[in-house]
Amino acid sequence: MTARIVALAFLFGLGMFRTVDAQTVPLVADLSNHLVAITTGFTGTDVLLFGATDGPGDVVIVVRGPSKDVTIRRKDRVGPIWVNSDALAFRDVPSFYHVASNRDIAEFTSKRVRALYEIGVENLKLKFVDPRQPDGVQKEYADALIRLNADRGLYNLENGKISLLANRLFRAQLHFPSNVPTGPYEVGIYLFRNGDVVSGEFVPLIISKTGIGAEVYDFAHNFAPLYGILAIIIAVLAGWAAEAAFRRR
Repeated sequence: MTARIVALAFLFGLGMFRTVDAQTVPLVADLSNHLVAITTGFTGTDVLLFGATDGPGDVVIVVRGPSKDVTIRRKDRVGPIWVNSDALAFRDVPSFYHVASNRDIAEFTSKRVRALYEIGVENLKLKFVDPRQPDGVQKEYADALIRLNADRGLYNLENGKISLLANRLFRAQLHFPSNVPTGPYEVGIYLFRNGDVVSGEFVPLIISKTGIGAEVYDFAHNFAPLYGILAIIIAVLAGWAAEAAFRRR
């Protein structure tokens, strides 16, 4: 409730402050927090996105996480066990993807526009390391990639909700689960009128590990061999300490 009051107060102040600019800037948007800190007890969080338009229209939000290379493997059954068989590698796949709108996007946009702006998981332009694969194979693996990310809560198959207030103000809660990838995020906000984008704004968001967890994470990735040796030593010492404790009893 407090966050909502602050956001609304900011928006009304913004509207008064930018009375002249509103004629040339159809869309203004911002986040309640530009940095999400992941600590040891992180269980997920919500970030409030709020903004204003210069008049009626439809608003779409697209959140993309940092890109990475991904390999999807097919599992086939060999006798009583399942083993990895074929695999297909993707390039520059968004690690997080979320779309929100004030109403069904298909009601005010065309397939061409949605494909152009990559709105909706079905319109993601996934890149293959080996593009020579048949279209049917590419679609099968692309569907598997999207399904796996959706199961992890990193892709949303159904659009989130944007609340419009008085046809000018809007707000949306962006949810980030506990397993959200770290790195720079791009939050794109689009204003639609008559089926086309008339204005857009991109707001940066950083998700980063902090505290002891971040230090352990960085150490494990930057000094992997040493981290492995220390992990083994700690495990051996823990086992020895447990055995010694039982012997005393």
